[in-house]
Amino acid sequence: MEGYMAKQDFYEILGISKSATKAEIKKGYRKMAIKYHPDKNPDDKTAEAKFKLAAEAYEVLSDDNKKARYDQYGHAAFEGPQGGGGFGGGGMNMEDIFSQFGDIFGSGFGGGFGGGFSGGGQRQVRVKGSNMRIRVKLTLEEIANGVEKKVKVKRKVQADGVRYKTCTTCNGSGQQMRVTNTILGRMQTATTCSTCHGAGQIIASKPNGSDAQGMISVEETVAINIPEGVSEGVQLKVGGKGNEAPGKNSVSGDLLVLIEEVPHETLKREGSNIHYDLYINFSEATLGVSKEIETVTGKVKIKIDAGTQSGKILRLKGKGLPSIEHYGKGDFLIHINVWTPQHLSKEQKKFFEKMMNDENFKPSPNKSDKSFFEKVKDMFS
Repeated sequence: MEGYMAKQDFYEILGISKSATKAEIKKGYRKMAIKYHPDKNPDDKTAEAKFKLAAEAYEVLSDDNKKARYDQYGHAAFEGPQGGGGFGGGGMNMEDIFSQFGDIFGSGFGGGFGGGFSGGGQRQVRVKGSNMRIRVKLTLEEIANGVEKKVKVKRKVQADGVRYKTCTTCNGSGQQMRVTNTILGRMQTATTCSTCHGAGQIIASKPNGSDAQGMISVEETVAINIPEGVSEGVQLKVGGKGNEAPGKNSVSGDLLVLIEEVPHETLKREGSNIHYDLYINFSEATLGVSKEIETVTGKVKIKIDAGTQSGKILRLKGKGLPSIEHYGKGDFLIHINVWTPQHLSKEQKKFFEKMMNDENFKPSPNKSDKSFFEKVKDMFS
């Protein structure tokens, strides 16, 4: 996905060992967060990336559940539909980090991003644009191999030439302080500024053609890298490709991509396994035959032994779909169906009438020939 960074071990990021206690994990995070804090490293994109990675590492390792999954599966535990996205890829934004872990930094930093405290000790709110949602259809072949899809989206962006000025209602903090009298005394609470809606800025001037917030709609082509093994209903995120928000310090929303599967004409998906019905005639079942089968990853040649019974299942190990959690590949299951002819010539009919009572044509299943229900049981186990 866009914004992807090379995955680094979470313990290495925080400079701690795998046996670290919760206190040591918190201490390691605080050390790295202060080192790469945006207030100490203004306009330093590398420091910002490391700051985000430290926050993601702490979010996982400070949670017993997530830490156990990470210790067992590594980064793969948080990829795909179960992973929640974001981990290991710089997916958290600054506002998420400060809202969740801001108290860890102490009073040495403002806690904000790009300006720290302002206007009476309040932290400036960084406004995020709205998310956008699209659907992307994939074939089984695309799911098997992964694919890059380029889609056109219409998103709102700030118009060229729009200028902002500090909001006079909140003095640029994005918040208003309200004092109310209660039985416990005077209570002070912070609410989002009603004038600038948390941006801390209002429009000073805007070009023609833009809306009341200085935004215009543009069509943009977005490349979406879809990993192999996704399934119907999985939602992927392309960070920063949603709508922009007004204001100099605003950040763009995300583009949420919902996956849809295009039904295959001959193949049926079951998790990471693929099922295929192969029809053969009496002669092929009796004498044996070689067949070329089209799988999701290419053609394979299979051999059907002489005397193969209808209902036999051939399993091609690892020829199914890859797991999105990177746990290997499923199997390609070929269901053999012997086709019974429905229209016979006189000569053919005479042949089968003659063979009707022949010993070789009488059904004689042995213990190794499993019933239909046993085959279904084996297939699902």
